[in-house]
Amino acid sequence: MEWTPEARELADLELLLSGAFEPLTGFLGHDDLHAVHERGTLADGTPWPVPVTLHLPEEAAPGDEVTLLDPEGVPLAALTVTERGHDGLAAGPVRGLGAAEHGPFARLRRTPAEVRALLGDRPALVVTMRGPLDEPALTEVTATAKELDAVVVLLPLSYGEPGPAVVRAALKAKDRLPEDTLVVPVPLAPREEPELDLELREHVATAYGAAEHLAGPEPVSIPGPPHRRGLVVFFTGLSGSGKSTIARGLRDALLELGSRTVTHLDGDVVRALLSKGLTFSKADRDLNIRRIGFVAAEAARHGGLAICAPIAPYAATRAEVREMAESVGADFLLVHVATPLEECERRDRKGLYAKARAGLIPEFTGVSDPYEEPDDADLVIDTTHISIEAAVSQVLGALRSGGWVR
Repeated sequence: MEWTPEARELADLELLLSGAFEPLTGFLGHDDLHAVHERGTLADGTPWPVPVTLHLPEEAAPGDEVTLLDPEGVPLAALTVTERGHDGLAAGPVRGLGAAEHGPFARLRRTPAEVRALLGDRPALVVTMRGPLDEPALTEVTATAKELDAVVVLLPLSYGEPGPAVVRAALKAKDRLPEDTLVVPVPLAPREEPELDLELREHVATAYGAAEHLAGPEPVSIPGPPHRRGLVVFFTGLSGSGKSTIARGLRDALLELGSRTVTHLDGDVVRALLSKGLTFSKADRDLNIRRIGFVAAEAARHGGLAICAPIAPYAATRAEVREMAESVGADFLLVHVATPLEECERRDRKGLYAKARAGLIPEFTGVSDPYEEPDDADLVIDTTHISIEAAVSQVLGALRSGGWVR
């Protein structure tokens, strides 16, 4: 079996394989996870601050060997499954199958063993960075390195969207530090609790040979004004609710204003092109929505405004799309076109409900398959008694009040 882990899991996998998560040799099982949560140690008492976990599909069972792939399909590791939980978590040791080459600045990556070999007998001052080093931090690093007669090892924690900028900041800082300073990107995903994140950074610094560890200052994030940020406007609703027509009207209104770059991803058009060949099973419908979300997030990543209008019946998949957008620094606006089923069926312009009632279309949303109404919608519109123009005006009003359109 082959499986591509999520981004955070891939980052943890790379650190497991490199030895940066020493003494861990694989993803944690139930006993270790319980001990980490309760005592901040592994089950055998070894200090370890945070869970390191992996989700696998249902078919993976204890005793199976699963090949873990990078996003380009390159085998990274073999996982021998030793435990499988009801929540999808799988535990077991990992064995490397090849070097991690995905992501930027791959040429700068070194394992802890390689860095310790470069250091020789000299001590290391390891500096972990999630943002640039300001002037006081540079002064402290320089003075401490001189006091210890240590080699400065900058570890830019290059996880996710901010990763490349952190590496560039480390390379810039290197020019202000001793000539033998090393820069080694480490894809360490941040943990939610600052104290645990710092403790994990200490562990990684130790693995890289730190005689002393300094944590660089946390970056100050000042988002740009809304009208310059990327935005995904995501319409969801039953077939015939009017969402596609409202989305087209919004696209036209925004193009007339001319103040935003607009990408329109209509559900039917995506089905015919981007998702051609997919069925209407739950798995394929989820995949269709993820593809829409990925393209929308890529458009928003660069400051664009993406409009999506699929049915998107499942709350979990809509949440994934929201996460895709927010993970690239974009905003997300969920619009629930809440026209009742009876009205949608009365319209039935394409004859789909009639076919579904006759059993000709299996798994049809609202008839033979559920529609999970969102409880996190930013705007709710019922088109039963209002015109499309009025509905478009409501959405445009929300964009103006949120500052996304001027």
